[in-house]
Amino acid sequence: MASSVLSGRERFKQHLRKVGSGEHTSKGMSRQEAADAMALMLDQEATPAQIGAFMIAHRIRRPEPQELTGMLDTYRSRGPVVQSSAGQRAPLCFGMPFDGRTRTAPIYPLTTLVLLASEQPVVLQGGERMPIKYGITAMDLFRLLDLDLTGLCLSQVQAGFETHGFALIHQPDHFSIADSLIEYREDLGKRPPVASLELLWTAHAGAHLLVSGFVHPPTESRAWEALRLAGETDVLTVKGLEGGTDLPIGRACITARVRHGEAERQILHPRDHGCHDADVEWSKDQDWKDQALQALSNRGPLSDALRWNAGAYLWFAGLTDTLEAGIQNAVAVLESGKALAQLDQLRVWRNSLSIR
Repeated sequence: MASSVLSGRERFKQHLRKVGSGEHTSKGMSRQEAADAMALMLDQEATPAQIGAFMIAHRIRRPEPQELTGMLDTYRSRGPVVQSSAGQRAPLCFGMPFDGRTRTAPIYPLTTLVLLASEQPVVLQGGERMPIKYGITAMDLFRLLDLDLTGLCLSQVQAGFETHGFALIHQPDHFSIADSLIEYREDLGKRPPVASLELLWTAHAGAHLLVSGFVHPPTESRAWEALRLAGETDVLTVKGLEGGTDLPIGRACITARVRHGEAERQILHPRDHGCHDADVEWSKDQDWKDQALQALSNRGPLSDALRWNAGAYLWFAGLTDTLEAGIQNAVAVLESGKALAQLDQLRVWRNSLSIR
């Protein structure tokens, strides 16, 4: 008698039928089915043909909230975990596109340094340059600031988080089975649903404010519901630069704070706070490095954007009562040299790991 237990390939075939049957006959997967599909892809129990077909079919049909939650369940169970120590402030966990930035100068590494200098923990994540944009990544940007955060084991990242309040999860180092899916992005030439998942996932376990970038309003509403189902109780969604979490200064900032599933829209106007200007375009590595170091002393073309972003996130984190006070605190941190001192502390910590 044939076994009733299906192989991974056969189970995946059933998932693929649901998402790839066409506009009128395709069906959404349950949360459990989506979790299983993601596990089968990560474990490569599904064939390459099945994975490619699933990714493009799911992208065309658009993942439903419970499907994103199921995929998130698998990332949480299979991925790396960092935890806050007793008494540590809840971190800000930033979810932004893993394929990086190509058009505008990133601010978030500098915002991170201001937040850390204000004793606000931060968790970032990303990988090496990847399709489809092959943009500049978090790791690239910190390297330009002479802080190489690659090659650390997870226990070292955890220790650094406990000491300095900063963790950067590097997918090739800490979640290699997820890194195995990158080749499909190149072959398909499109961002797969995994790219949406990356905006919703954080390696931090425990209380935190999850900040997730988005581009289109339907993406935002799906994120709200998916994160509600996942048990995230404090979420900030941001229509940021290039789908990330950097708040623009060239236009109004569209954000929403979601607490326990209830969303409150927040429209922030940089013009009202003396930070309005054109968003600085990305040019080349050395230009960004020079501008970044200037901005950390509240000078140069990135200074308005840094004051705006750091001030806003200090406010979002609850370190100030008003946005204006957040901006004032950010200016004080920058002009006192605390942000640059924070960068030096992280460099010393990283270098101490290299010489052991």
